[in-house]
Amino acid sequence: MPTLEPVTPLLKLRAFAGYGIELEYMIVDHRTLAVRPLADRLLIGPDGAVVNEVDHGELAWSNELVQHVLELKTNGPAESLVGLGARFHRDLVEINGKLAALGAGLLPTAMHPLFDPARETHLWPYGQNEIYEAYDRIFGCRGHGWSNLQSMHINLPFYDEEEFRRLHAAIRIVLPLIPALAAASPLEQGRRSAWLDNRLRYYRDNQKAIPEISGLVVPEPVTGIEDYHRQILEPMYAAIRPHDPNEVLSDEWLNSRGAIARFERQTIEIRVIDLQECPAADLAIAEAVVELVRALYKERLAGFAAQQALSTEALAEQMWRCGEQGSQAEIGSEALLALFGCDRPLTAAELWRKLLEDGLAVSPTAAGMLERIIVRGSLAEAIVRRLGSVPSEEEIRLCYRELGLCLAENRLFLS
Repeated sequence: MPTLEPVTPLLKLRAFAGYGIELEYMIVDHRTLAVRPLADRLLIGPDGAVVNEVDHGELAWSNELVQHVLELKTNGPAESLVGLGARFHRDLVEINGKLAALGAGLLPTAMHPLFDPARETHLWPYGQNEIYEAYDRIFGCRGHGWSNLQSMHINLPFYDEEEFRRLHAAIRIVLPLIPALAAASPLEQGRRSAWLDNRLRYYRDNQKAIPEISGLVVPEPVTGIEDYHRQILEPMYAAIRPHDPNEVLSDEWLNSRGAIARFERQTIEIRVIDLQECPAADLAIAEAVVELVRALYKERLAGFAAQQALSTEALAEQMWRCGEQGSQAEIGSEALLALFGCDRPLTAAELWRKLLEDGLAVSPTAAGMLERIIVRGSLAEAIVRRLGSVPSEEEIRLCYRELGLCLAENRLFLS
């Protein structure tokens, strides 16, 4: 969904000179874990009125499509990802303190495991809600993938045409590998999903009525900004127009590919990363993603032409495999493996380990966290090992209460 009041733009920054991070959390009852539509109690402006966003120093808090989700984001560009997890955690502790007085708290992971969207959805009724109303009218937002999804977004700046096309090419290659590290949505309404990254499956499918909006999620290769408008934005605007005659949705944020250009703030926004159990894990994964994008951008692993040559269909197929199987998904594409200097098929976990061992430039703290994630498997895999294939509702509640403790203590969940 679009961020209606974007943070201070990352304008005219060179590539990798700043970072925008967004984290989304479900608000739930402290005892039952049922969703609580309380975001408006946290988003109060100076005059006492409900607003879409409040400034909180280095971070900002904002609304999303529904009243039971709260987003935290960098309030303008962060100079570094290092230490940012602790900054997010401080605000999360404060928010949990405010919600505790209401018998509620924040729940991590990318999908609520018991939520019934047809019965429990509370759409955001305040400022600029005409956009949400248009989405609801066209697509029906009382479903998983609309009112039940929490993700991390990463915004990476570009300075000019050349930086844009190189950044876009690099991000295309990295997207399919992300679910292997980040899958965190294995349950749907109390049942084990067929995918470990079930949020990604809904992200892929929930706007299929107008396929130009999301394409194959992995964006098409483009030669520059004009080509991006011609290939991606203009067909999308034409496709939505019969459903949106007042052009409420005719903006670049309508694009639902896994990475989208945000030209008004000169960034590319990566949108396919499941929310983890704690900010320390989120920001470690963010470092891994950003540093792999940087290595490709600087052509340390493969040249621009080789990156552009990988077909969107092949990259999308790899993404679906990682979304379904997590860290144990096979990387079977010879062309993709060749970009990373591999001459045999590997699991996604083996590939991420190789990249880290080959010198992916993450911080020591992130490297330690990523090693633990690779050994454990994605959070979804850890949850499934804990719960088995047919868990009871009470077993699910116990597990997700522990995940809530992981958020409160900023620590990894172990199965």
